[in-house]
Amino acid sequence: MNVGIMGIGTYIPNNYMTAEEISKKSGIPTDVIKEKFGVLKKPIPGPKDTTSYMGIEAAKNAIENAKITPEEIDLVIWNGGQHKDYPSWLAGLKVADTLGAKNAWSFDMESMCGSMMSGMEVARSMMIANEDINTVLLVSGYRNGDLINYNVKETSFMFDIGAGGAAIVLRKNFNRNVILGTAFKGDGSFSEDCVVEVGGTKKWPMEEKDVKSMHFVVRDVENFKEKLKEKTMPNFYYVIDKSLEKSKLTRKDINYLAILHFKRSAHYAVLDELGLNKHQSTYLENFGHIGQNDQILSIELGLKSGKIKDGDNIVMVGAGLGFVWASAVVKWGEFKG
Repeated sequence: MNVGIMGIGTYIPNNYMTAEEISKKSGIPTDVIKEKFGVLKKPIPGPKDTTSYMGIEAAKNAIENAKITPEEIDLVIWNGGQHKDYPSWLAGLKVADTLGAKNAWSFDMESMCGSMMSGMEVARSMMIANEDINTVLLVSGYRNGDLINYNVKETSFMFDIGAGGAAIVLRKNFNRNVILGTAFKGDGSFSEDCVVEVGGTKKWPMEEKDVKSMHFVVRDVENFKEKLKEKTMPNFYYVIDKSLEKSKLTRKDINYLAILHFKRSAHYAVLDELGLNKHQSTYLENFGHIGQNDQILSIELGLKSGKIKDGDNIVMVGAGLGFVWASAVVKWGEFKG
């Protein structure tokens, strides 16, 4: 039983922050922002761009791309950011109601910036297990940039964070753009290394002074850096190789890599390790990191540029703070397997 991607969609706000503006806020030289951080500009939310709104707009585009009606959707899974319109709130139900997906139920889930691949596996598993779930909409909105303080230098690796939305329509027994395999790896030793220390139940009730502390911090900078250096790239390659293995493919079969945005040197190091060239991926230097939306944005840009063609094997890969590494392999175009 196959599960294929019927349609994809993204939403990018009209407002941007340039490398020069990031430099001014952070004190980091503009050329470092552009070359090392790999950000020429990044989208930031406007007044209307709540987390759910950006997901809804992306979902509209995905539904149009899939050429279906909202009434055909059986399940809406919100796999966007936890930083939503309201605390302790289900964004997916808002999405379903606004779209007119009156036959769908919904739930919210997240594995941070690995959520798109996690959502694909959850949706696929649920469709295989349930006769009455045939069409699933994955929806993500993301604006964790609200939780970044440019004066906190130890979180500079997050200064590329932008805002936007992405969505996928998945259908059971749809023999195009088929999900071949997924793989995941988690490491909870990172779970409290980089957090927003106020606003949760560990610091409740909030005090007036806590408003100024509503941003990410790294608690033990040297230990955090050492663990990232030791574990990040090996775990990226682990999930890539495992998802390929489950798809009965190898690295030589990769045609396009849809990877999250991170520093420029890391992006090209991954391409080198996998034996790929720069035309087999898209570096998101004009968008920065939009969380779990990066892979769908990369695929959309890859299709528009002609980098992705029917018959290509697409590897999607990302990592979510906490940490979860996630990968999925999609056979683009008609599936003949």
